[in-house]
Amino acid sequence: MIQYSLKCSNDHQFDSWFQSASAFDKLAGAGMVECSVCGSSKVEKAIMSPRLNQTGNTPAPKPQAQLSEPSGDYEQAVAKLKSEVEKNSDYVGNDFVRQARAMHDGEQPQRAIHGEARGDEARKLLEDGVPVMPLPFTPTRKTN
Repeated sequence: MIQYSLKCSNDHQFDSWFQSASAFDKLAGAGMVECSVCGSSKVEKAIMSPRLNQTGNTPAPKPQAQLSEPSGDYEQAVAKLKSEVEKNSDYVGNDFVRQARAMHDGEQPQRAIHGEARGDEARKLLEDGVPVMPLPFTPTRKTN
């Protein structure tokens, strides 16, 4: 196992453990490593000092501050949006495309939903007149 200090495209820093360096590269390359603060999948290794075996009475390094509530205006707005969306709609996960199309075609009752779609699926929904939009956060059910 290896621990990396990571940084997202919004300059949030956090640590995570990986089975190996190649495991990190593979997961990050597939967009599967997400910022623990904002959910961005544009994550890279941050500059970090190596941990050397210490002997004697060398004090252990102080732990980094725990993540807290969103601090900036953007983070607060995204947190509020996430709360409202999750409170007022149903998470349908990977069934989003099918359910959105079924509601649009009148095959099932209209209701507010959010879920997941690949880019090509979302584009096809829009081309067919189905009103969808990307959300700037990771659903709570997908976060660790």
